[in-house]
Amino acid sequence: MKRQHNIMRSMILLLLLAAVFITYSCIKKNRASDDGQSFNTANSQENQQLLTEAQKFFKVLPDTVSDPKNIVTPAKVDLGKMLFYDTRLSKSNTISCNSCHNISTYGVDNNFNSLGHHWTFGGRNSPTVMNSALNVAEFWDGRASDVEDQAKGPILNPVEMGMPDKAIAVDRVSSIPEYVARFKEVFPEGHNDITINNIADAIGAFERTLMTPSKFDRFLNGDVEALTTREKKGLKTFMDAGCTTCHNGAAVGGGMFQKFGLVNGPYWKYTKSDHQDKGRYAITKNKNDMYVFKVPILRNINRTYPYFHDGSVWDLRTAVDIMGETQIGQKLTAEETDDIVAFLKSLTGEIPEYALKLPVLPPSSLDTPRPMAD
Repeated sequence: MKRQHNIMRSMILLLLLAAVFITYSCIKKNRASDDGQSFNTANSQENQQLLTEAQKFFKVLPDTVSDPKNIVTPAKVDLGKMLFYDTRLSKSNTISCNSCHNISTYGVDNNFNSLGHHWTFGGRNSPTVMNSALNVAEFWDGRASDVEDQAKGPILNPVEMGMPDKAIAVDRVSSIPEYVARFKEVFPEGHNDITINNIADAIGAFERTLMTPSKFDRFLNGDVEALTTREKKGLKTFMDAGCTTCHNGAAVGGGMFQKFGLVNGPYWKYTKSDHQDKGRYAITKNKNDMYVFKVPILRNINRTYPYFHDGSVWDLRTAVDIMGETQIGQKLTAEETDDIVAFLKSLTGEIPEYALKLPVLPPSSLDTPRPMAD
């Protein structure tokens, strides 16, 4: 009898363990379905409808953003990359383009405002340099027409790289023999002098290759399984809410200017900003441009915090909620916000491998070893 009782207890214990295992497996499966698994084939029509709708608003990232005014060649890109990383373009020899637009951190420095010459902070958050050649204009206020025009600005800005004037910047680069040779190689004969425009064109050519394709591009190319269920739900919510009015195209933004606080304002009521920036108005003096800024690119937005022109918000979820209230006049539910954030994270792409490799910068003439005295 005792032996039968022990056998019964053992069987019950085994059954309980089996039930626990089955329950755990079901929970794990359900969580995977919610968090990471794609739609199943039964929803192929729904997948295709979502893809068709998305293709109305978004485009696949190009490999390079070409411009007939600045032909992109491998030699020019290599030169531009060297200049991008070279601190000698700053007055103090300590700040490069990469200081504020760090390639390894998706083209930003993750500071609310960037630290520049004399260890002073600039007035606005540094936008990402990744995919920036797709912008309608550069800087938050659009004062530069393209990446080449933008590249000249920080070099000569007294609170950024601090060069007093173009001539000194050109003289600094011209004092480096290898740069002299490279400019002659890269630019056509008769136009291959080292000038501020050629410096900017080289940097611009490099920046035109900084595209970061993600699984969202695979989705747009027809791979409906590239996004998870949650990401697809977020994409649909993003489109249904009207976010695509401003955030569209290959860069998912950057193609227009818009007032911050379009529906509900002022914007600082929601961002808790200490400083009220008048935006594009400072450039145009047009009252219609008051608090108007270039719409930011949402590619890699999960990695390019803090957010907005003043870096006032560090949390992506909070930024999405603020956008809902200020721009579309909608208080998003917690689920809607989470879904949109899941979609936005799918926009985090791959940084070009070659861009991450630090270049070997050429020595200046003063760095040339000299014979030791007897």
